[in-house]
Amino acid sequence: MADVTVRQFAEVVGIPVDRLLAQLEQAGSPIRSADQPITDQEKMRLLQHLRRAHGEAEEPAAEPKRITLKRRTVSELRQTGPRGRAKTVSVEVRKRRTYVKRAVAVAEEAARVERQIAERMRLEEAERARQEELKARIAEEERRRAEEEARRRAEEEARRQAEEEARRRSEEKRRRAEEAARAAAAAAVPAPAPERKERERERRREAEREERATRYGRRELHLAGEKAGRRKKAKARPARITRTGGEHGFERPTQPIVREVVVPETITVGELAQRMSVKAAEVIKTLMKMGVMATINQSLDQDTAVLVVEEMGHIAKPQREDDYEALVAEVMERAQGEALPRPPVVTIMGHVDHGKTSLLDYIRRTRVAAGEAGGITQHIGAYHVTTDKGEITFLDTPGHEAFTAMRARGAKVTDIVVLVVAADDGVMPQTLEAIQHAKAAGVPLVVAVNKIDKPEADPERVRNELAQHEVIPEDWGGETMFVNVSAKTGQGVDELLEAILLQAEVMELKAVREAPAVGVVIESTLDKGRGPVATVLVQQGALHEGDVLLAGQEYGRVRAMFDETGRAVKEAGPSMPVQVLGLSGTPEAGDTAVVLEDERKAREIAEHRRRKRREQQAAEQATSLKDIFDQMKQGEVHTLNVVLKADVQGSLEALRDALTRLSTDEVQVKLVGAGVGAITESDVNLALASGAVLIGFNVRADAAARRLAEARGVELRYYSVIYEVIDDIKQTLSGMLAPEIKERIIGLAEVREVFRSPKFGAVAGCLVKEGVVKRNNPIRVLRDNVVIFEGRLESLRRYKEDVNEVRAGMECGIAVKDYNDVRPGDLIEVYERVEVAREL
Repeated sequence: MADVTVRQFAEVVGIPVDRLLAQLEQAGSPIRSADQPITDQEKMRLLQHLRRAHGEAEEPAAEPKRITLKRRTVSELRQTGPRGRAKTVSVEVRKRRTYVKRAVAVAEEAARVERQIAERMRLEEAERARQEELKARIAEEERRRAEEEARRRAEEEARRQAEEEARRRSEEKRRRAEEAARAAAAAAVPAPAPERKERERERRREAEREERATRYGRRELHLAGEKAGRRKKAKARPARITRTGGEHGFERPTQPIVREVVVPETITVGELAQRMSVKAAEVIKTLMKMGVMATINQSLDQDTAVLVVEEMGHIAKPQREDDYEALVAEVMERAQGEALPRPPVVTIMGHVDHGKTSLLDYIRRTRVAAGEAGGITQHIGAYHVTTDKGEITFLDTPGHEAFTAMRARGAKVTDIVVLVVAADDGVMPQTLEAIQHAKAAGVPLVVAVNKIDKPEADPERVRNELAQHEVIPEDWGGETMFVNVSAKTGQGVDELLEAILLQAEVMELKAVREAPAVGVVIESTLDKGRGPVATVLVQQGALHEGDVLLAGQEYGRVRAMFDETGRAVKEAGPSMPVQVLGLSGTPEAGDTAVVLEDERKAREIAEHRRRKRREQQAAEQATSLKDIFDQMKQGEVHTLNVVLKADVQGSLEALRDALTRLSTDEVQVKLVGAGVGAITESDVNLALASGAVLIGFNVRADAAARRLAEARGVELRYYSVIYEVIDDIKQTLSGMLAPEIKERIIGLAEVREVFRSPKFGAVAGCLVKEGVVKRNNPIRVLRDNVVIFEGRLESLRRYKEDVNEVRAGMECGIAVKDYNDVRPGDLIEVYERVEVAREL
């Protein structure tokens, strides 16, 4: 460490600078200035001096170190009583004061300074030791890296030498075979005649002239005839006399080389030229002759590429659609080797708010549930947990009813399903759905009866309800282990982990590690800073940085990998979930991820899958449009256009399915756009062009998109809980439904007498029995409780005056318009039509 000055050392020790300078001078250190540095030797000299001074102060034991003075004074206080009598009270005051000898105080001060100096030196020594340990660790790491690099270089050098030796041996073997063949041919052919020798000599001279005319002294295949005359003439070189055995080592081909070229569905001009072993300019020239203008990086479809290959004299072999998936299947089946035990993959399933994430939270010693929107899980979370009992990979699935597909996907990739059931709530709909998913996937169940710490908990009721659905506990002779747990207090968590590991031990889970990685995409998202991020659960093999990964319709080279805590990892083995960076896009949750050796093959397979997906979507869209047109012919159909952006693929899938299920024969939800990531200007423009509602689920719009939306009046809605999205869209669709017309009877009058009027015809004298008879409302005439006429009132009078309404218990005269067959005893029913808002 660097030396400190006297002033800094005085601040650390806590004494004045002048006193420290005096003590240093007494100790024999030549320091005169407060800004002069003090060394470790001078500190030790000062410490020894202070110790000696402290010891000399304590040597004379007979001399007193403290003096205590006592003083007592007595005074009298006279006090006059109530009757005038004087009373005397004696007051005694005692005082004691202790004086400490000055040498003792100095010794104590020196002892304190000594302790501070010793503590400071101890801290400096500890810091020096820590620095030395850090340097040693860095040196050890550098040495280990150097040894690793040297070992890798030695292995590469050994491999290169082995390859060079093998190549040399193969060339030597081929050369010997050629010499043997030439010797055999020379022995079989008779000695040539003089004229034959002359023709042979002339042929050799012609071949040598042609050989010298080529560039670099070697022949060129596929050389166009018109280019031969344009080459620059080689500079004259001095003739060299070469003595040979009369035979050339290279024979010019007598016919062009025909290659068999595999043509995928799409291929660039440069790749096609490379497969035919020709220059890209030749392929471009052939395309121009066919009327196609192309560049070296332009993609060609399969039909055009086949025509180009055949035009250039090669054999085209179109690649079939099944070849792509067969290649992936071959790579997935290639995982052969020693199968080693692997950690189990456990999926936590159950009804919403039954404590799945809280139970996993207790195992991981983190706080996941508290940070989730609405207190519910809306993503699949993958966690690699190292417990005292062993390593376990947990998958936490959402319990909301909208995430059915996500729960089914979690059950397919898992080894064991832990069914969490609340002891105070019992079996619920999503509990039964989780049981069905586990049975469909053939995965064993372990039931965790949660919340047993509550007073209203009843674990026996849970067992009885699950037994009705063929989930029989082991205590009752079944095969399912039941464990009572509490995610709040941690009761029974150790027993649950033991049950999981016991079930895994019975299943004998193994996987091959030394093989290309094969896994499944658990979740994917689009990060603004890192790009597409996919959570991959490795099932077989090992995934390394730099591997070419094909995941569904996306591919790419793995740039980095992180575990669930965000720590970078270089390798991921079986049953380990990692976040992968470097893919070309966000793959869909549930896609199979496989490592390929060739990045070109991965790109071809990904493009093939994208094209098939586009064709399938076009066919589905055409079918849906046809259905909408058919419904529009039958009646008017209202459509709500929606542009949906979510944070991860799993949430996007769940929202898409939930919103599509809201559609009816009268109202439709149409997703004009859906994707993963933040809301951009293109999303706002799409919503503006289609008149759609723009929904962001756990994502927000960037600054440019917000400005455009405010300027154009596009509705932006942000959500973080899925059932809020469903409720709002359901309410909007309910408002688009046509209202329902209902009839409500408001009054009933009985005909008592019928009068004839020259103006109105038959006028019925009635008594209003119920409700109100209103003038402008429609009526029905009933005879023997059978409707015989429907119409309107022509006149309503009371005591020869026109009135608008007559209430119950009053008499009135009613003239029915266009009806004169009213009889005594008939009932006149007055009603009104009201519109009632409909709901989905």
